[in-house]
Amino acid sequence: MKENTIARRADATPHAAALIEGLRDIGYSLETAISDIIDNSITADARRIQILTETFSDEPFIAIIDDGEGMTEDELVAAMRPGSRNPLATRDEPDLGRFGLGLKSASFSQCRRLTVVSRKSGNTSAAVWDLDDVAERNEWAVQLPDEFEEIPGVDQIGTSGTLVLWQKLDRLTGGYSHNAAKRAEVINQRIAETERHLRLVFHRFMEEPKPLRILLNGRLLVPLDPFARKNPATIPDPEERLTLIRGDVEIQSFTLPHHKQMGKIEWDDIGGPDGHLKAQGFYLYRGRRLILHGTWFGLCRQSELTKLSRVRIDIPNSMDSDWKIDVKKSSAQLPPVVRDRLKKVIERILDGSKRTYRKRGQKLVDHERLPMWHRIQADGQIRYRPNVDHPAFADFAESLPEGLRRGFFNCIALVGGSLPVETLHADMAGTAEQIVPDLVDEDALVQAVQSTLSMLLSARKDLKDIISMMKDVDPFRSAWEDTQRIISAIIDAKEDP
Repeated sequence: MKENTIARRADATPHAAALIEGLRDIGYSLETAISDIIDNSITADARRIQILTETFSDEPFIAIIDDGEGMTEDELVAAMRPGSRNPLATRDEPDLGRFGLGLKSASFSQCRRLTVVSRKSGNTSAAVWDLDDVAERNEWAVQLPDEFEEIPGVDQIGTSGTLVLWQKLDRLTGGYSHNAAKRAEVINQRIAETERHLRLVFHRFMEEPKPLRILLNGRLLVPLDPFARKNPATIPDPEERLTLIRGDVEIQSFTLPHHKQMGKIEWDDIGGPDGHLKAQGFYLYRGRRLILHGTWFGLCRQSELTKLSRVRIDIPNSMDSDWKIDVKKSSAQLPPVVRDRLKKVIERILDGSKRTYRKRGQKLVDHERLPMWHRIQADGQIRYRPNVDHPAFADFAESLPEGLRRGFFNCIALVGGSLPVETLHADMAGTAEQIVPDLVDEDALVQAVQSTLSMLLSARKDLKDIISMMKDVDPFRSAWEDTQRIISAIIDAKEDP
């Protein structure tokens, strides 16, 4: 239909009460909502951001205060307007916003009363969205209070900066509106879960020479680098650059250290609550801000062998529409041209992680290192079979009467045939680092060390080589201090006249 053939028009302005309630259900979580507020602070050149929470009072609140450039009253009113900017407009490189909805939709997802106080050039302004007031008046009108002293957190604003205050936290009470203790417990748990999210999403800003400082109730948050770049065992690949019409895509892959090469606290911290299996994959950054992580975008499956692979992808904000970045800045889709490029390099990206696990695993079945188990691959199948030639088995079998040896080797074969493959597979797919060898008591360990040492010494192996071989296989590896003590005692006894 041509525009000049339209005869009439009708006012279709949305009802304020209905639409503003709809903004509450875009799908924010507490961590993505707070992250959206911090985005605005970073865009305003803030270097210090405080998050203050009051959860035990009758009127709990969450406040985010920054030391950014602040806003005049006109700028504040514009910022409080839903859809305050065109997502198609060109933005400065550090600008982390897009739709002009984040401040409002993020806040309304968690509270019914949003107060923003901002100070710029010595002037302080305030504006309030109260959804109960909007429901009553059905008007697109913010309140502009003249008195600010009673607003929680306003005393934390410096010479310039902005306070975002959430009150009437109806979405965070967990249904305990009239039970202050339970309500506080629920809110505090959500805040604790949010802490890790902030450490991860903004880690690159927090790692800068002049770092962004984010404080939670006065405690400085430590950045969480998902690539463990400070660990000397991390393997970074060369950075690649894909030049497209709307800008450059930078890609760099990292192979994390095996969990044996990293402290448990650091390993668990980088793995997160769902573990390393779920944390592998692409980490998409827009303007150095993490948008999405823990996905391979359908290019391969998450597996135990690839869980050490993580790939950093950096895009500029000019590519938002290509990647279909959503309002919450928590989801994206891989553009076809980038997908084609990543398909070509995905195998190389994953090989490092596979090599790390296979190299360690290979030592356990290396025929030159006296393994307790042999890995047998044939006819498209892989089997693990106890090594009956191991000195601990062979030496004991020699001490048995001829009639008992057959029964002894049958028992060993039954152990191999009863390996709980399905259970091991399920455990390895979840938390492989928690699977450890069973403890061996002193008597069994002494027997194994004596048999192994005796056989290797009789074969004229050098003692240093013997120790090196034994150190790489269980049960000696898992009890190495005790093994060393037993070896020393045996050697000392041989040397005594």
